Amino acid sequence: MIRVRPGVEAHTHEYIETGAEDSKFGFSLERGDALEAARRVVERGVLRFAGLHCHIGSHVFRLDSFTRAIEKMVGLVRALEDATGALVEELNVGGGLGVRYLPEDTPPSIDEYAAVLQESVAKALADAGTRSRPMLMVEPGRSIVATAGLTLYTVGTIKDGARLYVAVDGGMSDNLRPVTYGARYETFLPERATAERPLIATIAGKHCEQGDIIVKDARLPADLAVGDLLATPVTGAYGYAMASNYNKVTRPAVVFVRAGQARRVVRRESPDDLVRLDE
Repeated sequence: MIRVRPGVEAHTHEYIETGAEDSKFGFSLERGDALEAARRVVERGVLRFAGLHCHIGSHVFRLDSFTRAIEKMVGLVRALEDATGALVEELNVGGGLGVRYLPEDTPPSIDEYAAVLQESVAKALADAGTRSRPMLMVEPGRSIVATAGLTLYTVGTIKDGARLYVAVDGGMSDNLRPVTYGARYETFLPERATAERPLIATIAGKHCEQGDIIVKDARLPADLAVGDLLATPVTGAYGYAMASNYNKVTRPAVVFVRAGQARRVVRRESPDDLVRLDE
C-alpha cells in the first residue's frame, strides 16, 4: 500500500489531523510524490502493489471531508492507470469518524458514514472514467470501540478555593487526551448515575502538573464524597491504549463486563512492575 497525503482539511484538532499537505504522514499528492512512489512499485516488480491508502485525521464530524479525500484519491487512481496501465485493487480511506463524548456532540452515525463513502467512491470512479474498481476499505476503530469503555476512579480529595477541585487516583497517565489536545469528557457517579448533578467541579489527576486535568467544570451530585467511585465514559478507544507510567504511577486493571459478569483481562500494575527492567 502507498500512504498518500491528499491535502484535505479534516476540521479536527491539528495534532490529530493527518492528511494535510504539511503532515508528516505519507507521500504528497500535490507534489506528485505519491504517483511517483506508486509508479516505482508497479514498474520495478520487486514489491506487489496492493493499493492506495490515506487517513485524513481522527475524530472527524464532517463527512464532506471524506468525500473530498476520496475525490482526490480516485484522481490518483486514474493518474496511475494513465502512467503505468496498472489497476488499483484496494482503496483504503482510513478511519477518523468522530464519536459523542459530550451531550452536545452530534457525530454522523456509522450508517451515514458508510453511505457517504460508498456513494462518493462510486461517483468519483464514474466521473474519472477509471478502469479500476478497487475494494473500498475503512478503519473505523474509534467509532466502534470508544463507547464500549469507561474509566473508573476513586475520589481522594475535595478541595474548595478559587475553584472546586476533586482529585482522583489517576490522571494523565491513564488518559492523555485532555492535556494533549484539550479533549473533553462527561463524568458521573456509577452508583447514582441518574442523580441530579448541580455541583460544578474540576476533576484533577495526581500528577505534578497543573495541566493534569481530566474534566474541567464537571457536573456532579451535590453529596459527592471522598471514596466515591467516579466514571468518565467513552474511553474505550483512547484511554488505556495511550496509558503510561508517567511519574512512576502504575496503570489500572482492564475489566470486560457482559450480561452482569465481569472478567479481568489486564491485571493492575504493581510497584514490582515499575522496576522489573532495572539492572
